[in-house]
Amino acid sequence: MLVGCSNNNTSTQEKGSTNTPENQLPSLTQNTPSPLVKLDLSPSKASTIPPDSNTETPETKTSPTSPETTKDNTATSSNNQIISSNGIGNAKVGMSLGQLKQILKGKAEFKVQSPFIVDFDAIAILQNGKPQYYILYPAGSPMRDANIIEALVTDNPDYQTAEGIAPGTPLKKAAAVYGNPDLSYSLANESREYVKFAKQPSKHIAFRLGSANDGNLAGIYPSPKQEFNQTKEFKDTATIRLIEVYCSESCPTQPLP
Repeated sequence: MLVGCSNNNTSTQEKGSTNTPENQLPSLTQNTPSPLVKLDLSPSKASTIPPDSNTETPETKTSPTSPETTKDNTATSSNNQIISSNGIGNAKVGMSLGQLKQILKGKAEFKVQSPFIVDFDAIAILQNGKPQYYILYPAGSPMRDANIIEALVTDNPDYQTAEGIAPGTPLKKAAAVYGNPDLSYSLANESREYVKFAKQPSKHIAFRLGSANDGNLAGIYPSPKQEFNQTKEFKDTATIRLIEVYCSESCPTQPLP
């Protein structure tokens, strides 16, 4: 879900038109209505990105784990596992891929995930073989070191907001922190379900729940199903599935190809 970072290389725009319902979050788009979806990290489609090279063509071999990679220098401190309007952990929207590589040099692997979702690929950031979070970018436009990070997403419960809300957090707990939840999904948006709270921590943070397409909706919606569906009621078992952070109009312009 990315809005406001428009440029020649990875243009982004708010999903839909001015008819988009007020409580429906903007979506990351590159001439497509598809926002972020359930994560899928298939080893057959992941390739390691060399730490200091351009990534026009991803490497197909996985670099060996650096001897420097230990529990002491992975993202285990709370300071490196915070989700904020600026980013997720060490990764910040608006910084370049090269900058993140330098920060995590010897501490993480960068693996291309292609395809990741409809019209988008991703770079998975792994530490000790475990995905920490993902950088999203338009499919068919491999990120170079100079490219700007515009959208991040994680389903790793080790990462949380300043208020302690993480992927896997019960929706009841999140509502106790952020206020009354408003759940919704749109058929035009591939029935992906999001929640917006009365005291949403930031317009740049989005909380993903379930999906009507996989029969895993967190909300209890009235019948019949509409193009846009909305409710304040949810199941006792409802949890935050993943958390997204995306750029706004303040995002730096992407470099020319």
